[in-house]
Amino acid sequence: MESNNLHLVLRSLYDEMLPLSADMAAIAKGLAGLGALFYVALQVWHALSRAEPIDVYPMLRPFALGLCIMFFPTMVLGTINAVLSPIVQGTHSILENQVLDLSALQAKKDLLEHEAMLRDPETAYLVSNEEFDKKLEELGWSLSDVATMTAMYMDRQAYKVEKAVKDWFRNLLEVLFQAAALVIDTIRTFFLIVLSILGPIAFAISVWNGFGSTLTQWITRYVSVYLWLPVADLFSSMLARIQSLITQRDIEMLENRAFIPDTSNTVYIIFMIIGIVGYFTIPTVTGWIIQAGGAGNFSRNINQTAMKSGNIAGAATGSTFGNIGGRLISK
Repeated sequence: MESNNLHLVLRSLYDEMLPLSADMAAIAKGLAGLGALFYVALQVWHALSRAEPIDVYPMLRPFALGLCIMFFPTMVLGTINAVLSPIVQGTHSILENQVLDLSALQAKKDLLEHEAMLRDPETAYLVSNEEFDKKLEELGWSLSDVATMTAMYMDRQAYKVEKAVKDWFRNLLEVLFQAAALVIDTIRTFFLIVLSILGPIAFAISVWNGFGSTLTQWITRYVSVYLWLPVADLFSSMLARIQSLITQRDIEMLENRAFIPDTSNTVYIIFMIIGIVGYFTIPTVTGWIIQAGGAGNFSRNINQTAMKSGNIAGAATGSTFGNIGGRLISK
């Protein structure tokens, strides 16, 4: 199953568990009703004790919260999701455009690299079976020719092994990159489900005196977590755009027939590592947009994990390139 399908599974999971918030509404109604009784009684007692007229407007707050609890999935979650959904769709369309451009540029670059290696007599037989067979036909059966044949077979095999190792390491980083995105999306979905299901309880608790900030805290946390996905899409779009600019530069150089291409993909690997580490900074960046308290420890742990992942990835990259040899880095 592709990573895009897994993201769709997480979205469908959220949609399927969203109606469970209505089950909590029954408990929240009783809690909110009891809180409203004490809230109204306290307001009336304060007004009577001070010989002041009773202000009815503040007493409407528990009833407004009660309506929100009764119609929580549609009135609260439906409204917030309807407001924030265009942001998600907009950032996702930006990401899709950047990925499509990058895919087209990468295909053109691969074609130009293949043509450039075919133009060079020293590397043509490495990528083309026809050139390899043609070069073998030009050789005889003397000792020097046999030695040349052996060297050609060894060079061709070494090129295949080198290319296989490069592709394996590149695929490994791509898997880790997709895994980092799935980790963020899974945690985001879990947080949204918890906030959605227990949302009526939070609204009911906010009716009680002294817990009024619970309502604003719930809203800010929900919006903050919801925006993780748009921020992640913007981060992926930025990486895709950077890779597109690098690929365009490589294409311009490959169009020069005298240019010898470098197939080590070192820059691509570096940006993959940056992307893996950068995904774990998304909760912190989202906190700059919406100030939501209560997630400080989580953000701190995420940042520490990102720093450790960056150090491990950097050490692993250096060790891998060191074992492969200078030919893997630059050819």
